[in-house]
Amino acid sequence: MVGVDGSPAALDAVRWAAAEAVPRKLLLRLVHAADVVAGRFDGSLPPPQSFFDELQRAGQELLAEAADVAGEAGARTVSTEMPFEPAAPLLLELSRDARMIVLGSSGRGGFTGMLAGSTAVAVSAHASCPVAVVRGRAEPGGPVVAGVDGSPTSERALAVAFDEAAWREVPLVAVHAWSDAGFGVPLPTPDFDWAEVEREQRLMLSERLAGWCERYPEVRVERVVVRDRPRDELLARSRAAQLVVVGSRGRGGFRGLVLGSTSQALIHHADCPVLVVRPG
Repeated sequence: MVGVDGSPAALDAVRWAAAEAVPRKLLLRLVHAADVVAGRFDGSLPPPQSFFDELQRAGQELLAEAADVAGEAGARTVSTEMPFEPAAPLLLELSRDARMIVLGSSGRGGFTGMLAGSTAVAVSAHASCPVAVVRGRAEPGGPVVAGVDGSPTSERALAVAFDEAAWREVPLVAVHAWSDAGFGVPLPTPDFDWAEVEREQRLMLSERLAGWCERYPEVRVERVVVRDRPRDELLARSRAAQLVVVGSRGRGGFRGLVLGSTSQALIHHADCPVLVVRPG
């Protein structure tokens, strides 16, 4: 399902979603949120019928353009719809029946300010399916990068990341970025054994990957363990990746992923599409 608002970023999202849906034989669902309120009226008087007619005409034009773009990208099974509802509640409701929500990195109209304000936070934090934010440039042949921190949500994201890597027939880079600040590591003393801490972190990553490596033997896995802020390592890895996959919430280095600085950094600055995965 793709949020369509007529912006160039939304059309990029349509192209990306079509490329994902075609080989998997999935329906591509294009949705435009025709928000009737959106600051146009003060609520004292209902808008005239001409307003609804114009809103519907403009929305149909946006959806027709998006459908053409999807067709050019190879999609043959495409549906369009334009409910008269605000964007965030609409997307959250429709996410219950979607395999993935795909959004552009910026928008206008029904999705105005989506990434800068509450809509992006609400959709990423509460959607019933993974949410992809299409931005940057997916590196052809690049790996899928997954953030791993040992939390239950991270485990779900790792499952999705393995599946995405298998579909794309590319390697998976499993990144466990830990920091001595906020990761339960005691304050260092002159004889503190950082090497032992790193061995423990590598063991944790190996344990998290073991079952998935058995399930997806065709996926080549690169294991990365670094003492760094997760957002810094993931942003750096996004430059050569075609997709970064992270859980919507985490612990340790990924604490407050969707609502905090890590998610904001990825959504605004990653050099490739970002896929946020919720539990369940």
